[in-house]
Amino acid sequence: MRTKAARESAALVAGTAYSLYLSTDLHDIDTIARLRYRVFSDEPGFATAMAGVTDGRDTDRFDEHCDHLIVRHNLTGEAVGCYRLLPPPGAIAAGGLYTATEFDLTELDGLAPQTVEMGRACVAAEHRSGAVLALMWAGILVYLERTDYRYLMGATSVPVLRDVDGGVAGSQIRGIRDFVSDRHRGPWQVHPHRPVLLDGKPLDEIAAPTRLAFPPLLTGYLRMGAWICGEPAHDSDFGVADFPTVLDRRRANTRYLERLRQITAGAR
Repeated sequence: MRTKAARESAALVAGTAYSLYLSTDLHDIDTIARLRYRVFSDEPGFATAMAGVTDGRDTDRFDEHCDHLIVRHNLTGEAVGCYRLLPPPGAIAAGGLYTATEFDLTELDGLAPQTVEMGRACVAAEHRSGAVLALMWAGILVYLERTDYRYLMGATSVPVLRDVDGGVAGSQIRGIRDFVSDRHRGPWQVHPHRPVLLDGKPLDEIAAPTRLAFPPLLTGYLRMGAWICGEPAHDSDFGVADFPTVLDRRRANTRYLERLRQITAGAR
């Protein structure tokens, strides 16, 4: 169990309007859980999963084993964004990775000692600017460089209902699946425990949209040079399809990394 001895101190990455902190403190984890609940409760699909929560907190068994990154507004000190990183020792203590609840990760077993899992990313609606998202990715870069882990992995969500162009439910998932399979297919392929099936139709029977709309987190992963390592899994509780995503720090997009390094120039 984490204690207050590990509470956030100096900013991991300091920006003009926002700063990012690393913490494993129980008070901070509680703050994060309340932020996640507030954000997810307003998101299509996620709101259904939050409906059964009675204490206003989004938590699970992995939280206490993670390193939590918190974005705070410099003027108010308010927590406005967060995500969690589960390093290999934490994954062992937690009994595995969250991603393993959705996918058979056997093909990635050889990467496990060098893999950090990212998850539960969210940003308050009133602070969803490029500055906050860039700061979050810059924080990931600092974390990986300081811990010297090579791989970042996560299950990246695309909502089932994403009415961008009037398409049917799942059309964005189909279109994004086709796009990443063609351009970002990984060297390893994992398999979902629960493939996407909507109204009895698999993805191949759902019409693709006329226009793709990538969620910001997935866009960031792809800009960094991440791979998509298999078909998405259907998370019906959250109303999303989760794409198995792996980033190798050694082959990350150097131009995008340089932009992030400019942001992290003030990191300490």
